[in-house]
Amino acid sequence: MAEPATKPNPTEVMIAAREMPQSGWSMAARKDALARLRAMGLPERRDEYWKFTRPDTLTQMPAPQAAVFDPDEAPIFGAVDRLRIVFVDGVFDADASDDLTMEGVTIERLAEADSDLHWARDLYGALEKRGQDPVARPLAAANTAFATDGVMIHVTGQPSKPISLIYHHKSESSDAILHHCIKLDAGTSLTLLENGPAAARFNKAMEIEVADGASFNHVRAQGRDHERRAATHMFARLGTESSFKSFTLTANGVLTRNEVIIELTGDDAQAHVAGACVGDGAFHHDDTVFITHDAANCESRQVFKKVLCNGATGVFQGKILVKAGAQKTDGYQISQSLLLDGDSQFLAKPELEIYADDVACSHGSTSGAIDEDALFYLRARGVPRAEATDMLTLSFLAEAVEEIESEELREEINGRMAEWLARRRG
Repeated sequence: MAEPATKPNPTEVMIAAREMPQSGWSMAARKDALARLRAMGLPERRDEYWKFTRPDTLTQMPAPQAAVFDPDEAPIFGAVDRLRIVFVDGVFDADASDDLTMEGVTIERLAEADSDLHWARDLYGALEKRGQDPVARPLAAANTAFATDGVMIHVTGQPSKPISLIYHHKSESSDAILHHCIKLDAGTSLTLLENGPAAARFNKAMEIEVADGASFNHVRAQGRDHERRAATHMFARLGTESSFKSFTLTANGVLTRNEVIIELTGDDAQAHVAGACVGDGAFHHDDTVFITHDAANCESRQVFKKVLCNGATGVFQGKILVKAGAQKTDGYQISQSLLLDGDSQFLAKPELEIYADDVACSHGSTSGAIDEDALFYLRARGVPRAEATDMLTLSFLAEAVEEIESEELREEINGRMAEWLARRRG
């Protein structure tokens, strides 16, 4: 009697389909990440932090193809004076990028850095590994193991303008894996912009070390790519009196999962994470945030707003962990959705875990429809219903957008959201 066929192990199938880049200084971190990936296995629906999002849509081999969209005629952040770093299908495009030389910062490609004494040796994979406890994040480990390119940014002063990472995709089956390492020395600052359609699975990870007194500002726009599936990870560690602020705008996409994992390890640090998403139809958007307070007198804010219609799904999983000794913690978390029809849904899991006794922590989550009284007020003054709905939608998203520090960037994001609503109306 023939033996029954053994079902292939999906983790080993994925590993077998990949080739680990042979980069000398990062090999120890890559091999460690691969071992951790094998021990954890790829995520499954039964895992606590994947019960609202199907992980198999991100891990299936081979990756589903997605149509290629032409870049916007007026690219986001196009009016901002910035240093552009362009990746096409996950490969650095030197011709489309600016000269990477700028005062106060050094920028190198992951694929080209070959010094065994490189500063990123102590950062690459380190924050990702710390972020695996207490929640396993197998896709992040896969990124560390198999990343093919990325940038390493070392901030030593005050760069004269933002650094802009731009992602273009020209292949229907692009499966790029990018890993960025960013280190801010004490007292420095950096504004980092990201834009472009979210490419394939576990494609982008970012590790950010913010030293004492340093300031990191991040604004990301995930574009109009309707068919892509993406998972992104940001890992950050904050020193004394440092600041971390990140905002993400997402419009469309079949599935997007953005994870942010932050440790506040120095007193008087602050971390603000915000996001706004607008989704229509076959759209699933998942924000998963984990902030750990491990120092005194620190502040964190999580502000997430989602506008959903025509059966779209939004997910928010946010946790604030306050360790013993992290007194005077101020932790705030709000997640809200605006459902423009009865077919869409918002799934939320806010959490607080507190082991200190002198803290001020709160969380709240709501889901609802357009305010009919406000809509009536606008229509009574001659505003057409569709335009009135858009006005109330932008007002709903405003609290998240206000988390962006730069007024110029806030206006850019507001303009993009207004364009999305106008396209939907048309």
